[in-house]
Amino acid sequence: MSVPTTMISTEKLLALGLSDATSLHYQLTPEELVQQTLDLEQGELSDTGALVIKTGEFTGRSPENKFIVKDEITEDSVHWNKFNLPIDEEYFHILKNKLLDYLGKKDEVWVRDCYACADPNYRLNIRVINENPWSNLFAYNMFLRPTEEELEEFEPEWHIIQAPGFKANPATDGTKQHNFAIVSFTHKTILIGGSGYTGEMKKGIFTILNFLLPHDKGVLSMHCSANMGDDGDTAIFFGLSGTGKTTLSADPNRKLIGDDEHGWNGNTVFNFEGGCYAKVINLNGETEPDIFNAIKPGALVENTTFEKGTNRINFADGSITENTRVSYPLHYINNAQEPSIGEIPQNIFFLTCDAAGVLPPISKLTPGQAMYQFISGYTAKVAGTEIGVTEPKATFSACFGAPFLPLHPGFYAEMLGRKMKELNVPVWLVNTGWSGGPYGVGSRIKLKYTRAMITAALNGELEKANFVEHEIFGVQVPLCCAGVPDNILNPKDTWEDKAAYDEKARNLAHQFVSNFEKYADGVSEEIMSSAPRV
Repeated sequence: MSVPTTMISTEKLLALGLSDATSLHYQLTPEELVQQTLDLEQGELSDTGALVIKTGEFTGRSPENKFIVKDEITEDSVHWNKFNLPIDEEYFHILKNKLLDYLGKKDEVWVRDCYACADPNYRLNIRVINENPWSNLFAYNMFLRPTEEELEEFEPEWHIIQAPGFKANPATDGTKQHNFAIVSFTHKTILIGGSGYTGEMKKGIFTILNFLLPHDKGVLSMHCSANMGDDGDTAIFFGLSGTGKTTLSADPNRKLIGDDEHGWNGNTVFNFEGGCYAKVINLNGETEPDIFNAIKPGALVENTTFEKGTNRINFADGSITENTRVSYPLHYINNAQEPSIGEIPQNIFFLTCDAAGVLPPISKLTPGQAMYQFISGYTAKVAGTEIGVTEPKATFSACFGAPFLPLHPGFYAEMLGRKMKELNVPVWLVNTGWSGGPYGVGSRIKLKYTRAMITAALNGELEKANFVEHEIFGVQVPLCCAGVPDNILNPKDTWEDKAAYDEKARNLAHQFVSNFEKYADGVSEEIMSSAPRV
């Protein structure tokens, strides 16, 4: 049942600018939001009861259309680059007024109060305003959910205003095209228009936390997943979308802290979110049972199709996008950690999807190499994660999350470096990409092998193995690992043409060195000496 507008104070409504809305749906349950989506013919139910929707024109993030308002707070602190594009404050006000006017004329608007950061010391209250019910369901799934008692005294610190149907006019609104995501730290508001891709909301909040926590609170924000063993041993997995953060952290033998965004203060690792946003392309219950079984009533599945004549999801179909997704609350995972807070990490994994087929499936890093790899953030952009990416494309994304980092990458790298050295945490580089040749020639490393290698690292067995140094990248490659054929551990052994491997490895090494030139003046000799040998 919709909550009458009278149950939200007139002052709050005026602050939103939504007092003209005919029907304001506040804090609806997932069941109500699903039914309203069906009534509006904006989605369908799968055979497992999950809601399946299409996000429209945009099925991935559009980083070239993300802006930060340049003002007194951000002018000298934000690292302005192709991911942090400045926009004048006047355009923020123009678009906010237009968005609110657009929503105020709608028959229905959906509002949700929620928060980010499981650690109460860093809690950030958020009010989300949506044009449609399934976007509001995403907010329910992905952000943390206040109790009834907490809602009585709830005061939002930040607002998200999202309207996929509203299109900006670049000629008057200061944008590049009709879709946009704009962050104002002064007005504590995120504006999203012209795109129905729900991930823009979650990454908007991640962006602001990547500014607020390290800059103001001294907490390292991380684009990583995290889980914890029975003994409290926490592991964190850094990596861009498509490298396996969600899949590898969903371990039935360990408690899931979270699958994508975390903070690391002095003694704990805590989740920013209240849910998971997993890729479902080629999903099956055998290899990823936790995610597969989470696709049930309340889950929101994006941009998939059904098998012909049925309402069974065809997970193999990437005809709409390779970036098919599902969002669901964290408690849909049977072994989720509640609250989603872990202890000091005992292992750190850097996940990379190497489309060149050059890097070992797992290797151990020295502290200098760990910092070099962290600042480099090498992977391949996987098809569908961003607009226009149709096959893996090599990229270097600082700190494994450059599109979401408002501060200079060196700021985050220094914070992580201090923690790694102080605590002497083992760091592993894990290639979840190709072996036996590059993309199109070799094959993707089997998930069961990657899981076996990570398990061996977590239980301490891999540390006992004999290692050999990679001749170009200098990392330590184990000679054996339980559950993994010895002949795949050294990547060169998997290539038929050894000379072709050497050439590809040298080419990738040159790309690393070339990319790192922009950081050379701001890093130590220890880090610089950890570069690949070219």
